[in-house]
Amino acid sequence: MPTIETTELSKAGIATTATGQRHIPSSTRPDGTVRKEIRVRPGYRPPEDVEVYKNRTAEAWKNRGSGGVPGADGLKSENDPAKGAATNKNAKRREARKKAAASTSQTDSKEGENAPSSSDGQPTPGKGKEAAAPPAPMDPEVEKEKEAKKLTKKLRQARDLKDKKEKGDVLLPEQFEKVIKINELIRQLEAMGFDANGDKKAES
Repeated sequence: MPTIETTELSKAGIATTATGQRHIPSSTRPDGTVRKEIRVRPGYRPPEDVEVYKNRTAEAWKNRGSGGVPGADGLKSENDPAKGAATNKNAKRREARKKAAASTSQTDSKEGENAPSSSDGQPTPGKGKEAAAPPAPMDPEVEKEKEAKKLTKKLRQARDLKDKKEKGDVLLPEQFEKVIKINELIRQLEAMGFDANGDKKAES
């Protein structure tokens, strides 16, 4: 029976003619014999041609990292001009502040050195830095006392842990290390001029 050749082939190799009839075209076997054409009854769908069911939620979950943020490209293109305008505004504001600071510092220098702040009540930048600088150097005696307080606290905790151990309590490894360091803490305190209780030694 003559068939009208078509280019429409399914996954199973079924061709559909212009009249709508479906068949598997004839083919040649490796030994040279010819397989005859097989008609496919209407309505039959081989397993190869059945579409695999795809759950939209599962597909979306599988491709969740590849797509990026939905709508991000549109936002970028919309926001770019706005960003440019915002940066321009910020640059203009900065320049205006610099000019204002320069003009106030000039007026202050003309008025005299005893004026503590600018006309709007804000301290001038240069004087503010000078005022902030003096508190930086700390008294070494105060530093030494702070360090001694820390060491005394550690020593007190270590002694408490030692008492617990003597009563029969089980100590954690880090607690045991603290107990071992008692003598070292006492030596550090003595080197700083303090006794084992954290009191300053009387100078002889």
